[in-house]
Amino acid sequence: MSQRFYIETWGCQMNELDTQRMAGQLMQQGMLPTRVPAEADVILLNSCSVREKAEQKAYSRLGEYRLLKRENDRLRIGFCGCVAEQEGRRALSRVAELDFVLGTGRIGEMGRVLEECRRTGRRMVATGFPDDQHYDIDTIARDGQYKGMVTVIEGCNKRCTFCIVPTTRGAERCRPIAQILAEVRHLVGLGFVEIELLGQTVNHWREPGEEAGGRDFADLLEAVASLEAVRRLRFVTSYPRDFTPRMVETFARHENLCPYLHLPVQSGSDAVLRRMGRGYEIDSYLRLVDGLRKARPGIALSTDLIVGFPGETDQDFEATLALVHRVRFGSLFAFKYSPRPGTPALRLRDPEVPGEVADERLQRLFAAQSPIQRGLNEELVGKETEVLVTGWSKQPGYLTGRTGCHRVVHFAVGSRRPAPALGTLVEVRLTRANDHSLLAERVA
Repeated sequence: MSQRFYIETWGCQMNELDTQRMAGQLMQQGMLPTRVPAEADVILLNSCSVREKAEQKAYSRLGEYRLLKRENDRLRIGFCGCVAEQEGRRALSRVAELDFVLGTGRIGEMGRVLEECRRTGRRMVATGFPDDQHYDIDTIARDGQYKGMVTVIEGCNKRCTFCIVPTTRGAERCRPIAQILAEVRHLVGLGFVEIELLGQTVNHWREPGEEAGGRDFADLLEAVASLEAVRRLRFVTSYPRDFTPRMVETFARHENLCPYLHLPVQSGSDAVLRRMGRGYEIDSYLRLVDGLRKARPGIALSTDLIVGFPGETDQDFEATLALVHRVRFGSLFAFKYSPRPGTPALRLRDPEVPGEVADERLQRLFAAQSPIQRGLNEELVGKETEVLVTGWSKQPGYLTGRTGCHRVVHFAVGSRRPAPALGTLVEVRLTRANDHSLLAERVA
């Protein structure tokens, strides 16, 4: 009987792709996935360290998994991802039943680490960022995915004062354009119609080994978008300061480049942005927004915002609200500032924002965004568009999909035609708008 593995994944698309990579390596060893932890012979927690109390949450979940070893002494438990990279050997001392720790830079070694752990009985730690990282596209378990994700750049060289990513993901490492194009063609050959390019600062990609002025992200976008079989192309996450006019122009030239962009701004206050170390001001951000909308009318923008950053005044927060009303984001992800270990923000001498004040600001931000988001959705009602089928809706008889502009759409399957498969494109007519989604009907 085949052994089983269970992977719990927290965090961003980078972690999702890391999970696919680890699953593929385990399947190469003859193991099969399960959705039930108690059935597993291997349990992996792929952790995220971006938000508050990440370490406590990770150790709490590992504490739950350790209890399963009482029922299955063959069970191996692995701690992976960003918190694992941050904690390293400390994790072994805190969780006696933990078998190995695998950092973000060693994901390609999952199969080897597990095999050695089983063979020797030793508890292992594999962290750090070796120069010769292993990346095998043929071992990525992409079954059941509706889009093909491709890492183009790993790590981050920015020094935003609130961010722990440079610690947990390491310095920037760009993959060669030839490797990236080969993986995209591989995904197209598997039937994926949507490709998503990934990186912590994806638009800072540069061709490795080339001098300044060599090929940059605009050239990479041009190359991938020009592949005939790529029906949809997205990329995440972009850094505003790294966006060039050539990158903006690609939106005008390539219809398959989705009319959607996630463009984190973090705050609407120049004073806060300076303390965050973001390296741009709101005026330049707005010029970028205007340029994108001129190049691609109707483009939907989303963003990240942090409230309660040390020293944030009422005036700073009002500037953030003003930015939300000015830009009219299609969606936003907003969070209270959470101190992360080892980040420069911990050394700022600015006064802390009381928790209750940050809570109130966060709720005001969501209250401001809600009518904007619904209004933008209502503007789409009556239009026909393609949606990429992503799965079944919670409402019986309905499927869920994403428009090119990344809106969530629910549409009835109907009894006269077979349900479209996951990952296929379907033409629908949008019939009703909600705050966070739209309803639609299939077009004959």
